[in-house]
Amino acid sequence: MNTLKRWLPALLMMALIFGFSSIPSTAMPEFGGLDFSIKKFGHALGYGLLTRAYLRGLGGKRPWLAWSMALAYAALDEFHQSFVPGRGPSVWDVLLFDNIGALAGLWAGSLLRKRNQPKGER
Repeated sequence: MNTLKRWLPALLMMALIFGFSSIPSTAMPEFGGLDFSIKKFGHALGYGLLTRAYLRGLGGKRPWLAWSMALAYAALDEFHQSFVPGRGPSVWDVLLFDNIGALAGLWAGSLLRKRNQPKGER
């Protein structure tokens, strides 16, 4: 698989995350009493998928590098949000929600990989 095909999912996820974080707070949808939970789940899901995409780009090796790259992107994205009207950076988003999502992405990927291995190789 060529380099662009391996890294395209990561680039698309990065663009999607950047797009969502560029939305001013006044244009963000509200979800009532579930607003906090839905938005933080979105953080976790997005960074879980980004970590999986980074791991794909790395050829399926070095999961901790994929995790580190995802958290570095999360930190940069939080900095980016400081320039978006009504938004601001949150260390907690990176350390808690994005981190949990990145780790869950690695965990889910390892479960899928084990499930797809022949029984004698598990």
